Amino acid sequence: MTIQQAKQRFGIIGVSPILDRAIETALRVSPTDLSVLITGESGVGKERMPQIIHHNSTRKHNGYIAVNCGAIPEGTIDSELFGHEKGSFTGAHETRKGYFEVADGGTIFLDEVAELPISTQVRLLRVLESGEFLKVGSSKSQKTDVRIVAATNINIPEAIKKGKFREDLYYRLNTVPIHLPPLRERKEDVHLLFRKFASDFGEKYRMPPVRLSPDAVAMLESYRWPGNIRQLKNVAEQVSVIESERNINGPKLATYLPDSQTSKLPMVIEKENQSDMSEREILYKIIFDMRNEMHDLKKLVSSMVANDDHSFDEDAYKRLYSVIKPSSETPQQNRQETYEYEISRAEPVYHQEDAIYDPEVVEESLSIEEKEKELIQKALEKHRGRRKNAAQELGISERTLYRKIKEYELN
Repeated sequence: MTIQQAKQRFGIIGVSPILDRAIETALRVSPTDLSVLITGESGVGKERMPQIIHHNSTRKHNGYIAVNCGAIPEGTIDSELFGHEKGSFTGAHETRKGYFEVADGGTIFLDEVAELPISTQVRLLRVLESGEFLKVGSSKSQKTDVRIVAATNINIPEAIKKGKFREDLYYRLNTVPIHLPPLRERKEDVHLLFRKFASDFGEKYRMPPVRLSPDAVAMLESYRWPGNIRQLKNVAEQVSVIESERNINGPKLATYLPDSQTSKLPMVIEKENQSDMSEREILYKIIFDMRNEMHDLKKLVSSMVANDDHSFDEDAYKRLYSVIKPSSETPQQNRQETYEYEISRAEPVYHQEDAIYDPEVVEESLSIEEKEKELIQKALEKHRGRRKNAAQELGISERTLYRKIKEYELN
């Protein structure tokens, strides 16, 4: 079977090279018994690939069963897939065959395989490795000759990192990977699909099919289609039924495209958020950064004192501020307060007539708190107790100044 024949038989519409590549891979792997994992976003038509694989394999005369793993409750999934013995659980009034037993010699398609519980994944892994399974409530192993084709719209490597999917099962299923591209990567196919759907709905509802103007076609091809082919089909049906006018222009079509004038048009490729830090981790990082900054501040002051430099000029102040400026990781709501606090800690200006330091005893005599207290007292005296002016002189907020006055018990 050729690619074109496969498209005609299974109702696949499109001329995109990446779509043709996926179909070609399915046709090539069909004669083998290799397991296949089909990936792609929701609504791209992943269910067509296992049909192509089954009907072009040596198993085509045997059973083909498609199972939506996400639609079966977790409590009954093992019974559905592997069967159960009579009396194995409440409600098990008789022995029942599972899908793997019914599809013996054929193909089973596990759609949304990433939704399987971990316990069921273990059972599935055993089927892939040895072709054996156990019915629920049975201790007797049974053999099955089933080819497994699985599909998912979930990023399985990410699910493995989060402990939601077994890595060994992933490699067993992913013997041959087939990726179906999203509709936004098949822009040349969008109008073809719309015309096909419009024709089908025109025939279904006994009315002429709708046609799109050039600007509507351009809008159709530029839209991002988060729901892919499924969403495009829904839009075609809505337009066909609701609109009395059979020629649809761009503004009219835009009313059927959610957010068409904002985030989805023109096409935007979203980037995943790389930050996954918890609040506790962010807090630890802030504390660690503050500790390092205070250590750097201590080294800077010690170095200046050791060099017999008893006054801070403007350049020294800039160097000092560059060490203790607030970290960009500080949460926005705390950034201003942290800034004011650290500047108030760094503000003291030393003059030679105020104090003489001995470099050998700098660790014992250096006290930023004392100098800060002294500086606040001088600012208050200079401005005759006017706290607003004193705060401006110190370069801190009145709120911070009030807190310091209370902390140091200043009058």
